[in-house]
Amino acid sequence: MLKVAVIGMGNIGNTHASVYKEDNLAELVAVCDIIRERADKAAERFGVPAFYSVDDLLRNVELDAVSITTAGVENGSDHYEPTMQCLEAGLHVLGEKPICNDIQKAREMVAKADEKGVYYGINLNHRFVPPAARAKQWVEEGRLGHLLLMNMTMWIGNPNDTSPWFHIRALHPHSLDIMRYFCGDVKRVHAFFNRAPGRVCYSNVQVNLEFVNGVVGHLTGSYDANPRHNLERCEVMGTEGRFVLDNLYEELTFYPRRSDELTVIRNSIMGGLSGFGATFTNRIHRWLEQITAGVPRDQIEASGKDGLAVQEIIEAAIRSHESGRAEEVPVVSELIG
Repeated sequence: MLKVAVIGMGNIGNTHASVYKEDNLAELVAVCDIIRERADKAAERFGVPAFYSVDDLLRNVELDAVSITTAGVENGSDHYEPTMQCLEAGLHVLGEKPICNDIQKAREMVAKADEKGVYYGINLNHRFVPPAARAKQWVEEGRLGHLLLMNMTMWIGNPNDTSPWFHIRALHPHSLDIMRYFCGDVKRVHAFFNRAPGRVCYSNVQVNLEFVNGVVGHLTGSYDANPRHNLERCEVMGTEGRFVLDNLYEELTFYPRRSDELTVIRNSIMGGLSGFGATFTNRIHRWLEQITAGVPRDQIEASGKDGLAVQEIIEAAIRSHESGRAEEVPVVSELIG
């Protein structure tokens, strides 16, 4: 059983702590937040000690792993310091997305995990649903044939206007991770952004992507949707068929090229996902499973390198909007090794 702590006790931190509390592979032993009231409230809720700095936590508690669920500018600027402290201490780290809104710091975080030989994962929880796993199986089995095209749409309602790039940096690690999950690394991008009237944030984005394997893809993202009508839709097409995954886990449909007979998999009311919160349970449990099993570090699902890879795509998209040109996406393995 892994001894774990959660650093950053906002809503997401409380979600992580709740999952750890119920998982038989983990023992939640502490919570930490620089805001004392948050830490104290969480400590009372979960029956563990509260700490108000990472230094105090590391000095006083024996730990195997931590979740870092701090936020900051673009939901990512407060990830760097606690992540580096915990990695330096030899702990396994599960960080929230985005890995960091500063790409150089994100690279340092991944490099530090490699240097210390510890597990580093990112909570890219949208891939941890049974329909996505089934679609991935279809791709690997060759049911779609040679992959050709991919479209990804993520529209939600979010009024956050704290920075111009909040939308692309804070939300689209999820959508771009799903794109990489099915189609692999991205070679270059060409992006266009706009703002809804009165907004500071570039609240809409269209990104064309060329994958290393030759697949061409497209991402459409928006923060201007009705929040009651959120949309997440993924479509992958190959020479022998295509699949469509609607609203993360609600329905997966395979459309064969040479037949009219569809395969439809719906989220079951008996034994299916109970809601979006279950994606956290699935992702965190898989993280604990892989650490407990001692899998090779390069087999960690939704790893720090995956989190860095999607952030590299995001930064290339921003450069593309500013330059008006297609921009190359750095290869993480060449940056980090």
